[in-house]
Amino acid sequence: MKTIVITGSTRGIGFALARSFLKRGCRVVISGRKQNLVDVVVERLRKEYPPENVFGFSCDVSEYSKMKNLWEASVKRFGLVDIWINNAGISNTQNPPWDLTAEEIECVVKTNMLGEMFGTKIAISGFLKQGYGALYNMEGMGAQRRRGVKGLSIYGATKAGLRYFNDSIFLEVENRGIIVGAIQPGMMLTEMITDQYLNRREEWEKLKGIFSVISEKPEIVAEWLADKILNNSKNGMRFAYGGLLRMITRLVRNQFRRKSKL
Repeated sequence: MKTIVITGSTRGIGFALARSFLKRGCRVVISGRKQNLVDVVVERLRKEYPPENVFGFSCDVSEYSKMKNLWEASVKRFGLVDIWINNAGISNTQNPPWDLTAEEIECVVKTNMLGEMFGTKIAISGFLKQGYGALYNMEGMGAQRRRGVKGLSIYGATKAGLRYFNDSIFLEVENRGIIVGAIQPGMMLTEMITDQYLNRREEWEKLKGIFSVISEKPEIVAEWLADKILNNSKNGMRFAYGGLLRMITRLVRNQFRRKSKL
């Protein structure tokens, strides 16, 4: 039975991954910034899966000491950590940098970049003491696209930088008992997207049909990723969900659903 820590797992792909791992008999540590939300998610999951397999601990990934506390609390509860997933990340509101506050820019950069770097340092240090372990870092749009996206220069820059970081970590980890990998979940219809349109409902109505074609449900992506992660034994793997074939499959699936409702 593997113990898996997932940062940013109170919602979105992090939560979907937690459910997928629990379904496969793993023990999972849920983490998010707010303890009350962590408690709600833990209680929900304990109703679906063995309660002893679910543990929650709040953590702001942009603070090193709190990330270290997450590792220590996880080890205290389960004795060890087999897999650590740096998933926590946020996006800026879709505006150019000069229309964002300095605080918002700082928050995105700290959460996305420092959070993943701190998590990598803490997890690898712990794995070196254990003698084994697997670390997976979440990438995103900026790690996949060569072209910029209007209004997402800050978010995209952090993810592009993290791709270089991960490529380097693959080379720097020389312990055969330790695996480092990266995850590219592709476009998913999560709160990170929908929250951008909370005050732009008319625009959302025009775009939601497009998003339904180009985006996948987090639950489907998580099922695929969970199997890939649990079965992987090779360092430097980058698991990317997406591509033209999957998009065509979603389009056909959506068309079939529409016809079945008629």
